[in-house]
Amino acid sequence: MAEKALKLDVFAWEGTDKKGNRVKGESRGNNANLIKAELRRQGVVPLKVKKKSALGNVGKGKAITPKDIAIFMRQLATMMASGVPLVQAFDIIGRGHENPNMQTLVMTVKGDVEGGSNLADSMRKHPLYFDDLVCNLIEAGEAAGHWE
Repeated sequence: MAEKALKLDVFAWEGTDKKGNRVKGESRGNNANLIKAELRRQGVVPLKVKKKSALGNVGKGKAITPKDIAIFMRQLATMMASGVPLVQAFDIIGRGHENPNMQTLVMTVKGDVEGGSNLADSMRKHPLYFDDLVCNLIEAGEAAGHWE
């Protein structure tokens, strides 16, 4: 018999990285103390960790669906395969999306990448939308230099 998966809460957090830069993101966990411990293991000094509301949306309005994420990933892959620079691809996809919450998510990830984070780490800050499999695949592609 299959066991029920544990439901983890989503926590929004802010902190500073090893270079003293302000960083923020979202993580799933059982409580704020576990999130803080995980952030410390990643080299982030947590300043604020707060449980998000049950809605878990980027903002008010239309929720971001798995279909939105799938379309985003397909568009990003197509643009990268066509030689469009990553930041420019984010601009094109973000401006072209009808869901304002998806636009916000895309632009937030873009901002992290522009700030020096790699794509996988930028996506890991949004575990509601990008699961570990996606982030690990992106990370492997980044390490190997293959984006398709």
